[in-house]
Amino acid sequence: MAADPRQDAMAAEKQAAARRAVEYVADGMALGLGSGTTMQHVLDALGARVRTGLRVVGVPTSETTAARARALGIPLATLAERPDLDLALDGADEIDPRLDLVKGRGGSLLREKVVATAARRLVIVADATKLVPMLGARAPVPVEVVPFAAAWCALRLARRGLRPTLRGGAAQPFVTDNGNWILDCTFEPTPDATALAAAIRALPGVVEHGFFLGMADTAVVAYTDGRIEVRQRA
Repeated sequence: MAADPRQDAMAAEKQAAARRAVEYVADGMALGLGSGTTMQHVLDALGARVRTGLRVVGVPTSETTAARARALGIPLATLAERPDLDLALDGADEIDPRLDLVKGRGGSLLREKVVATAARRLVIVADATKLVPMLGARAPVPVEVVPFAAAWCALRLARRGLRPTLRGGAAQPFVTDNGNWILDCTFEPTPDATALAAAIRALPGVVEHGFFLGMADTAVVAYTDGRIEVRQRA
């Protein structure tokens, strides 16, 4: 199969953004390590610095991230061992002008949110396709639910105007590292998802949602022309 030039270009963009983001890491830091395809590039860049002498310890947000970090020689700890983190690095599915986010396409939104909250600073790494004028413009918000309540939660979410789809389908639902299922919910784009996020979180059976509101401090964004833009929360 022929290589996809656009996919190759996007990978190069993510690599460039990852290298820039890892510059925020200082010796001795405890780091939150997010999940997803962009984070693979971040881990590669971080691993390269570790091999040249950088001393850090990472708290991974998924088993996939943990396995890759170990393979790269990045020391790891649990959140119980390092409950206060200096910095968290992660990707995003959508980034709006206020640096509010939709996250969770990789299925690790619950652990990602816990680790992001434990960190003094959250740095998001992305390519420019993740920038949107309003959340909901291009990506559904994932909602992690306990399997027992999945159908009921889907019904209630639909009544609130969302359009939920069980990830993986009824025959073989996607299972998170926490043993839960995910409802991917499309919704009308909104400049402020605060009320919608609160309504979702209030439903019994909902474990967590993929709205990360008011959490990101910095976004490192790579463009196809080679530019790296650093956006800071106002």
